[in-house]
Amino acid sequence: MEVKYLKQFLIILLISFIGEILKAVLPLPVPASIYGMVILFVCLLTGIIKLEAVQDVGKFLIEIMPVMFIPAGVGLMNSWGVLKPMLIPVSVVTVVVLVAVMAVTGSVSQFVIRRGNTRQEGESEK
Repeated sequence: MEVKYLKQFLIILLISFIGEILKAVLPLPVPASIYGMVILFVCLLTGIIKLEAVQDVGKFLIEIMPVMFIPAGVGLMNSWGVLKPMLIPVSVVTVVVLVAVMAVTGSVSQFVIRRGNTRQEGESEK
């Protein structure tokens, strides 16, 4: 059983490593983690990697994700003196971006739902 988890973790680690290589080779301002996620997504879509090959470890990594934010939170607390003068501008930008993301997400969701309902109505009329 443990070998299965090790194999799944190694697949994800290999894809992350490929993302790191692409980050070093390509002159684009894209984080290595994004390259890795896109590679994994394409591999899952095309069937190069089956979902079962990474599913269990993926669930585990999602479950422990909140723990990964602790070091970032501690880093913010340690940098409070530097961040304090920028608190108002950062807060305003955060609120504006949050509202914009909510509006765009809601609009896209409504569009997708309406489009799905239109297709269902068209299929039921046939």
